[in-house]
This record gives sequence, structure tokens and C-alpha cells, in this order.
Amino acid sequence: MVKVESLLKIFRDKKRGEIIAVDNLSFECKSGMILGVLGLNGAGKTTTLRILATLLKPTSGTAFIDGINILEKPDRAKERIGFLSGDTGLYRRLTPRELVCYFGELYDIPKKESNKRLEKFAEQLDMKEFLDTKIDKLSTGQKQKVSIARTMLHNPKVLIMDEPTAGLDIIASENIVQLIYEAKSQNRAVIFSTHMMYEAQKVCDEIIIIHRGKLIRSGSIDKMRSETGMEDLDNIFIESIREVI
Repeated sequence: MVKVESLLKIFRDKKRGEIIAVDNLSFECKSGMILGVLGLNGAGKTTTLRILATLLKPTSGTAFIDGINILEKPDRAKERIGFLSGDTGLYRRLTPRELVCYFGELYDIPKKESNKRLEKFAEQLDMKEFLDTKIDKLSTGQKQKVSIARTMLHNPKVLIMDEPTAGLDIIASENIVQLIYEAKSQNRAVIFSTHMMYEAQKVCDEIIIIHRGKLIRSGSIDKMRSETGMEDLDNIFIESIREVI
């Protein structure tokens, strides 16, 4: 469902010169798979996900979403993607209901159907009490729930989520995990980044570990345990980073 081929992204800074954010990165995420993306701050995780979501163009390389080249047909690829990012803005003067229904119209979803889907998310994410409150009055966690509902409204074939549980309490985080499991059961491909190793260990079918834009380890947790002789993902992650420093 998602195939990444030799992605390279170079940013140019007047003071620091060339900065390689993503360095010849290749990996796959099949339908019905949950793929975790792990790395230290600045490892290139968010840049990679933004490229896959067609928000950034790579310096070279490409990726395919449901067989569609993101460089050749970005609009068609975008139709199949639900992208959640920490810096994706919400319209402050709208309510969650108004905002989600607005995006439903953009996806050509009938208003009645948008409301039906929103009610389902409101139940799953415990959003009912603030559906008609202005977004600028909501807490960080409540805004994150609205972003997730918007991301998943159009039933995308591919979910790309950058730290989806950030800012959420343990109950809300578990609700997000259940939504991710549901997406997997519907044969969607799910790619998400997280700093919480226990979350990745619990949820992911496979994991990639990135450091300085490069893929340094990949595969199932059992495969990584076999390679490293370590049980916990925390220790596997630390050892993988140490090997390349």
C-alpha cells in the first residue's frame, strides 16, 4: 500500500549549509499493517511523513500510495491519505462539528453521512461534551481529538500519523490505539511516529528506527529481539542508536 524508494531531502540554510533531513530512506507498509517510525528528535521522522503526505517534495527519490506516485499524481495520492500532524492548524472560530462537516464537504461526503461518522468518533473519543464549543476554547487534548476525527473522516486507505497520542491522557490514548487497530482490521495501512516505546511495542506489526535521516534497523519486534538479544524496545532502540554514533 505504501512503498518508499530512496527518499532524500536536503534543506539549505544560509548559516549551516546543507542539512540532510532524510538520507536515502526506503521501506514499505502493506495493507493491514501498523508500522511504527522511531527516532530521536531531529531524526527525520516528521519530514519523512510530510513527504509521504505530499506536503513536502523530496530532493530525490519518491513514494507510492496505493500504487500512485506521489510526485507524478500528488492530488490522487492525497485522496487516499489521512494525515495527522502536530502542527496542522484548526480553525479557531469554528466548533468541532462545524469544522469536521466542512472537511466532509471538501471530500464530497454528504452532510448527513459526515454527521453520522462524527457521532461515531465523538463516542469513541469522548468528544460529545465539546462538539459545539468553539475550538479556541478547547484544551490541547481536545483539539487533538478533533484533528484525529478530521483525519479519519473520509475513511482513507492510508493513515499517516505524527505522534497521534501527544497531549492525550491515558484513556484518550487508549481510544486512539483502538481506532488504529480498527483501521488495521479494515485492511488499511497505518504509519505513525511516537516517542513512547511501550506504545510502539504494543501496537506495531513492524518498526523502523531512523537516525540522522537514515534507516538503521527495521522489522518486527521479534526480529529485533533476535538481532540484539534484548527484550524491551527501549533497550533495542538505545542500542541501535549507539551502534551508529
